[in-house]
Amino acid sequence: MQTHFTDTQLQDPQIREADGILRKCVHCGFCTATCPTFVMTGDERDSPRGRIWMMRELLESPDSVSADTGYHLDRCLGCLACTTTCPSGVDYHHLIEIGRERIDGLVTRPFGDRMMRRLLASVIPYAGRFRMMMRLGRLGALFAPVMPANMRAALAKLPKKLPAFDRVGSKTMHFKPRIKGTRRVILLAGCAQRALDPAINASTIRVLNRLGVEVTVRQEASCCGALAHHIGEQQAAHRTVRDTLLAWQEELDRGDVDAIIANASGCGTMIKDYAHMVGDDPELAAIAERVSGLARDITEILAELPLETVIDPAPEGRGQITYHSACSLQHGQKIHDLPMQLLREAGFEVRQPLEPHLCCGSAGVYNILQPEMADGLRKRKLENIEKAGALMVAAGNIGCIQQLDGDIPVRHTIQYIDWASGGPPPVQD
Repeated sequence: MQTHFTDTQLQDPQIREADGILRKCVHCGFCTATCPTFVMTGDERDSPRGRIWMMRELLESPDSVSADTGYHLDRCLGCLACTTTCPSGVDYHHLIEIGRERIDGLVTRPFGDRMMRRLLASVIPYAGRFRMMMRLGRLGALFAPVMPANMRAALAKLPKKLPAFDRVGSKTMHFKPRIKGTRRVILLAGCAQRALDPAINASTIRVLNRLGVEVTVRQEASCCGALAHHIGEQQAAHRTVRDTLLAWQEELDRGDVDAIIANASGCGTMIKDYAHMVGDDPELAAIAERVSGLARDITEILAELPLETVIDPAPEGRGQITYHSACSLQHGQKIHDLPMQLLREAGFEVRQPLEPHLCCGSAGVYNILQPEMADGLRKRKLENIEKAGALMVAAGNIGCIQQLDGDIPVRHTIQYIDWASGGPPPVQD
């Protein structure tokens, strides 16, 4: 794609970065076939190719931008399916971040939208607050008919049942294995996940301990910052990232950390991008580079360990399971086959649904901010999961699990591996 930035514009580091990204796009259209929003609407402005064109205009001629540009940029899930498909290597991930930041500075969002984003950024990244707000939300649901549409959408996403609150991460903890091992990892306990499903961290720690891995969780590293970052609350995101990096720096300076583990793939994608996100920050650049280099999804570290030594034999197998590949894992981190391989090693017969590349509609808080599109994608995904025929579903991200859990139970991949190695059943009767 041709660009026409002035020399003055190119002095801006973001413009220079965007210019390099835009010039790689050849408008081939391969991305349109795998873009969930384009598949749903058929509108070129809801495709990566269309958004790239709009972002070029936004950056070259900001005076000509209207709220319509922001509308279509907001409808992007950030699933990054386009980056998996693109033959030219267009870095859409960072281009859409630049575009959204610029549009936020040019077009004022409606008051209700601004307030909802600030509310989400001030609640969900804090597990205790989020837990309290979910409890209050049940009372608020009684008044849903008279609430604004965005509030009704948020209340509709509340889980019907709340398990016990996850205490992992409430203070700095060290989980040492019973068997002698030589590895130590840092685990991000997470924020929303702690409030929604404590079983995921519990399974992660049990499996790693069985394999001789010591697990450290730092209280100060309570959130990866992704949620605030992706909805435009940049100051909140930077504070969270800074706190997390400095806490982990203390652990890394001890010199015996093999990896930094995320068991929510959205968090893993964010952590792996820290070096890019704060690369211009003299305080954080070096530690961010170090952390990004050590970041691993839980399935990546399991692939490096002798998993077969802890799997309980199951001569007749453990049944059929459908694997839903979270976008942040398959597109964001380029990890697709590995979780299925591990599930097979654990004794499951693994199936894939039709259209495995398409997003389920969760995408952080997209299902709250864009409920109509998200609900359509959820319906499409659930229909494909049902057609796969298995009675269990595995996924690698808490957002997908909450979005899809229903008649066919959806649990984290690590919970099924924990079960196969002596842990509790992921699905209780």
